[in-house]
Amino acid sequence: MRFDLAARYGDERLPRYTSYPTAPHFSPAIGGDTYAGWLAELPAGASASLYLHVPFCREMCWYCGCHTQIVRRDDLIAAYQRTLRSEIGQVADTIGHRMKVEHIHFGGGTPTIMAPEAFAELMAVMRQAFFVLPTAEIAVEIDPRTLTADMVEAMQLSGVNRASLGVQSFDPVVQRAINRVQSFEQTASVVDLLRRAGIAGVNFDLIYGLPHQTVASCLDTVRRALALAPDRFSVFGYAHVPDFKKHQRMINEEVLPDGPARHDQACAIANALKEAGYVQIGLDHFARPKDSMAVAFEDGTLRRNFQGYTTDKGNVLLGFGASAIGHLPQGYVQNEVQIGAYAQSIKAGHLATAKGYALTDDDRLRADIIERIMCEFSADLGDICARHGAEPEAMLKSASRLKPLISDGVVRLDGARLAVARDSRFLVRSVAAAFDAHLDPGKQMHSRAV
Repeated sequence: MRFDLAARYGDERLPRYTSYPTAPHFSPAIGGDTYAGWLAELPAGASASLYLHVPFCREMCWYCGCHTQIVRRDDLIAAYQRTLRSEIGQVADTIGHRMKVEHIHFGGGTPTIMAPEAFAELMAVMRQAFFVLPTAEIAVEIDPRTLTADMVEAMQLSGVNRASLGVQSFDPVVQRAINRVQSFEQTASVVDLLRRAGIAGVNFDLIYGLPHQTVASCLDTVRRALALAPDRFSVFGYAHVPDFKKHQRMINEEVLPDGPARHDQACAIANALKEAGYVQIGLDHFARPKDSMAVAFEDGTLRRNFQGYTTDKGNVLLGFGASAIGHLPQGYVQNEVQIGAYAQSIKAGHLATAKGYALTDDDRLRADIIERIMCEFSADLGDICARHGAEPEAMLKSASRLKPLISDGVVRLDGARLAVARDSRFLVRSVAAAFDAHLDPGKQMHSRAV
């Protein structure tokens, strides 16, 4: 561990690079007409992934950084589901042919807040609008506190084969401080229910850096989670941005771990998972050695998108729902964030695109470099630049933020091949940021580097 580097770089606010350029650089100059043109240009042989955002929860978790709102009325959820159905039809009609689909991801919010029959109906609509391959991965994010047996049955009948469970921490002191009380027994019961339904792929989300959290409580959470044998773990550092997420003001900043403590927690969790036989993948994922994500990491085909690390090899991601982001070869698009504005656009027969970004050749080059750094902790600049018609020397010269990282031993440069030192991989976002031509270090819109 390099505690000196954690102290030097750890407090810097940097993107997680699930896209490049990142969402703060999207512009309202990209609207529904532009998106429609991009969709119509997609070739007949291309395949797509689908992301559906369900921005509702029964109660607010105070650490949450997602676009979501609390809802008690089921009729509002049903109305939103009908709007999703309409949007899927609009997008499919604009494309003009039935695209193959290899991945579907339901995110939130809490996607399983929908009525089971509504969820099944939505899946049927997608299968009609797109050719969902028999081998497609269909994943759903789940709050174990509210999942019902009827919803599990609907998921099973709809072909869901992966479930991502929010765990965060099993420490009751931490849970009360973040307004998410969830017992180990609740989580274990849901895992058992899913597996008995044949939904074999189970992921757990953990968070470090939460109020009152300690290395000991993190390790106890890992110990309990390992008893349930999930296939994958995602381990994120809590991003405290109360200026952007007002509900985070409910968290007492005085009991948040400082930078070195966060680093200790992250290292302790990573070491415990690796000792248990999981493969560390990129910045924050861990998977069993035979899991498809671990295989993709080993053979160099791992990718990164708005869900984090992925085995998805395609370059078309269609986003549905309020605030959903899509990625096409031409650029990025994001729907209206406010649910009312999103629904109004769809009801009027318009695509709900509120903003986006048209990629330049330089963006595509830098995106490739950043993705390889984030996925493999290395990048062959000579090979990547050659594919983009660029010179690695010029790219290195433009990356002024790289110099101190090389001096500090974080980065090793062998000709045009860059590699992040093994003991400095926790700073991979700092290395990726060296190639970010849009980064504004003065803005505090991102999470801490460690």
